[in-house]
Amino acid sequence: MDDAEAALRLGKHLLLRGPTGSGKTRLAEALAERLGLEMESVNCSVDLDLEALLGYRTLGIAEGRTVVEYVEGPVIRAMRLGRMLYIDELNVARPEVLPVLHGALDHRRQLTNPLTAELVEAHPNFCVIAAINEGYAGTSPLNEALLNRFVVFDVSYVQGDVLAELIREATALSSRDHVERFVRLSADLVRASEVGELPVEAASIRALLDACDLSTQMPPLRAIRYAIAGKLSDPREQDLVMELASSYFGGA
Repeated sequence: MDDAEAALRLGKHLLLRGPTGSGKTRLAEALAERLGLEMESVNCSVDLDLEALLGYRTLGIAEGRTVVEYVEGPVIRAMRLGRMLYIDELNVARPEVLPVLHGALDHRRQLTNPLTAELVEAHPNFCVIAAINEGYAGTSPLNEALLNRFVVFDVSYVQGDVLAELIREATALSSRDHVERFVRLSADLVRASEVGELPVEAASIRALLDACDLSTQMPPLRAIRYAIAGKLSDPREQDLVMELASSYFGGA
């Protein structure tokens, strides 16, 4: 996380590359908090268009007359107000939509909004974090022109001290002992997923953070059942998750 923060402070844009559930979104949120920035988000899909990025026109009333108003999209708001722009699943978007971002991502730090013909210059604090899941259905390789505008961080499942810091920053859990137990449980879930004993959903960092939050209001084992085991369809996989969890929280 320290290297990613340093890159952002140097004015670089980040591309987080890793499996689904590895904690990319939560990592971006934690970095925004460290930098004291509000976040604008774009969730990419094959239906993503310029309006979803830049804004849209709508009808409004001004001085009793019907007028056409422009509503800013997340890219324009982030550039103008100096916010972090988080683009999730960038490689799901249709490649022909993304070149509009090139000027905002390189040394020019500006773009011409085709919807308004306005030249938008980025606030000094504007930065971008994009995330991709590689090898999944519906994804496309990023073209070189876009890829060259990022520095790339490979995000395996967040573990160890980085995960402990993420738990403390992104959840309500404050018990150092329980944070350490959840970190060790996560390592076990990741290993079980890697050898095929559990599906990748069981190792989701997002689910683990949900369990951490719930554990502040209920026993940890119950929290783990709701947030992690309950999402699995195979009872044997559910039992294995709870067996691993019991080794850390059986007496908690």
